Amino acid sequence: MSQFPNDNSPFRILMIEDNPADVMLTRDVLEDAKLLVELDNVENGPEALKYLNQEGSYEGRPLPDLILLDLNLPGMKGTEILPHIRNNSRSSNIPVVVLTSSAVDQDIQEAYHQGANSFITKPADLAQFAKIVESIEEFWFTIVRLPTRRNY
Repeated sequence: MSQFPNDNSPFRILMIEDNPADVMLTRDVLEDAKLLVELDNVENGPEALKYLNQEGSYEGRPLPDLILLDLNLPGMKGTEILPHIRNNSRSSNIPVVVLTSSAVDQDIQEAYHQGANSFITKPADLAQFAKIVESIEEFWFTIVRLPTRRNY
């Protein structure tokens, strides 16, 4: 059931992640959930920016309700993507969850400074990773009130 008034569409998540195993596990966990969720994946910063600007093959694509962002991406770090998300009127109000292997305090500080809504360190254990994805889904899509969707 959607929290958005008069909207029966799925919750949309953009996962900015270059590790196919993490994407596959996240997708599997979300498919097992009770909520209707659509997961899109891009593997690097430039593709993420095209997606959020609805450019090229992403033209007309609905914006996500939540972004899962890895920090360790090829070519452009997640902390470099965050200012683009926050300074873009289309994406500035989309919650961003940093989901990364880093536990370095400097990365945590920088992510929050650049506008992350939360920072989660990926565990090495697959079962723990699955629990984290379930927790993200429950928190952001059943507990938190998200902003009303805007159409562009």
